[in-house]
Amino acid sequence: MEQRVIDTLRNVFELNGFIGIETRAVEQGSSLLKKGETSKEIYLLSRLQEVGHESDTPIEDRLGLHFDLTVPLSRYVVEHSGDLAFPFKRWQIQKVWRGERPQEGRFREFVQADIDVIGNGDLPDHYEVELPLVMVSALERLREFGLPKATVHANNRKLSEGFYRGLGLTDVEGVLREIDKLDKIGADEVAKLLVEGCGANENQARACLELAELTAANGADLAEKFDALCAKHDIAADSDAYVLARQGLDTLAMIVDEAARIRPGSVIADLKIARGLDYYTGSVYETFLDGAASLGSICSGGRYDNLASQGNKKYPGVGLSIGLSRLVSYMLHAAGAHANRVSPASVLVAVWNEADRSASNVIANQLRARGIAADVAPTAAKLGKQIKYADKLGVPYVWFPSDAAEDGVGDEVKNIITGDQQPADARSWEPDTVYARQTVTVEA
Repeated sequence: MEQRVIDTLRNVFELNGFIGIETRAVEQGSSLLKKGETSKEIYLLSRLQEVGHESDTPIEDRLGLHFDLTVPLSRYVVEHSGDLAFPFKRWQIQKVWRGERPQEGRFREFVQADIDVIGNGDLPDHYEVELPLVMVSALERLREFGLPKATVHANNRKLSEGFYRGLGLTDVEGVLREIDKLDKIGADEVAKLLVEGCGANENQARACLELAELTAANGADLAEKFDALCAKHDIAADSDAYVLARQGLDTLAMIVDEAARIRPGSVIADLKIARGLDYYTGSVYETFLDGAASLGSICSGGRYDNLASQGNKKYPGVGLSIGLSRLVSYMLHAAGAHANRVSPASVLVAVWNEADRSASNVIANQLRARGIAADVAPTAAKLGKQIKYADKLGVPYVWFPSDAAEDGVGDEVKNIITGDQQPADARSWEPDTVYARQTVTVEA
């Protein structure tokens, strides 16, 4: 299934003009720490002769495995800036390594799928609409695998920062990190953390939670609710804090309204989305599946203006990332009976006897020429054994070539899951969509 998902995502990304790249797995420690990660989250490398001396070398001067694909992208852009056409739209699907405690949905080694757009000096904000819509389109294509509907929840860091400053709070990054924990620990615990660790009083903490509760499906509704909340907490419309917040609000309203025109209901404003990483400077996104609240966000990202730079030149970007291994793991569990396909083949062509194997090969090649994955039975065993072989591989169809010994009997194909058997012609037959997927089981 994983490879099929990768192929689907790549197809959607390239349909939208994104260019595929691959970067090295190993990065300098100084680069890996740019996003604010701690050394505990990075797998550091050393040569055998250096074992025992690692503590003598600062992490910044050592090498480690990349834990995401954004840091390698920022290095790639700086190194190749003279050769790239900006805005640079890239997709990248690679393994990453992270210092996680292995558990359901958490892996030390996993595959990530990213799309980003990088500008040279500036980047138009219409890309902050384009990227979530591309991701929604890609996730929509994955619904053929049984994935539920996906909705992107968007916020803007400027909106949140302006509001917090308007309340008199100065530790904006700290507040954002605590608000990011809302879904995990609940409002009361977050309020306590805001008071204990961010210098907020009880009223300020509750005001931050009120902002987080705001949602809207259109820009006008969002603006009305936000202005009412500012008035409630005495944030003046002519203050610097309000002006900053309004910049974020206007961008967020534009994203929601434009997305509604193209894909209604695909993107909503949700002001509790914070994305705790410090490097985000504008829009931030989290993506959730209908009926899968326990899974949490399956795709996240945002706008970053300061991650990649070269002297005085900056390369602002906006990107989204899917934890693909985690998503495939969920899909395998949710797919039930269809998750046990070991072979990518949709059809196994039976062989009546070895003398007729060439006829079975012709049928298989006709199916393959039309894009239908097909295999041929390895031996001319009894028919029951051939069907059992297909079942063990998870191949849903067995094709019976016409038997020359029986006049008037043409080819037939049997769906061994439903038991339905019908006449078939290899030049025109199509498998049912639900069984056509090359859903091959992989180790997560």
